[in-house]
Amino acid sequence: MIYSYLPAGQMDRKTKVMIEKYNIPFINSTLVISAWDNELLVGVVRVLSDKMFRSVIYDLVILPAYQNQKIGKELLKRCIEHYPDSEWLVQTTNQISEYYKKNGFKESKDTFLTIACKLFTVK
Repeated sequence: MIYSYLPAGQMDRKTKVMIEKYNIPFINSTLVISAWDNELLVGVVRVLSDKMFRSVIYDLVILPAYQNQKIGKELLKRCIEHYPDSEWLVQTTNQISEYYKKNGFKESKDTFLTIACKLFTVK
């Protein structure tokens, strides 16, 4: 398995826009770490961070055929190694929260407020 690092450098219209602009969130992230099986991208994690106080995981995705092989765990570990003193945050669902808890994350008592992304809002 190869892990690579990228530093902070009629389909429905919303889906079309998301596909056309797919790379923008990755290009504008502070840290992107990917896992490869030869030429096949099998996993990726995307982080926004101030590199000191707070780091936020926005996406952790592993191809279904490669899940349960500790690739996600390794991607998370490598993220935290980049900014080891930072507070780490992840927004997730109840179904997936157990995965993050197994990897050292704890539920926060803080209140997080959001304004939903228009590309993800269903009417």
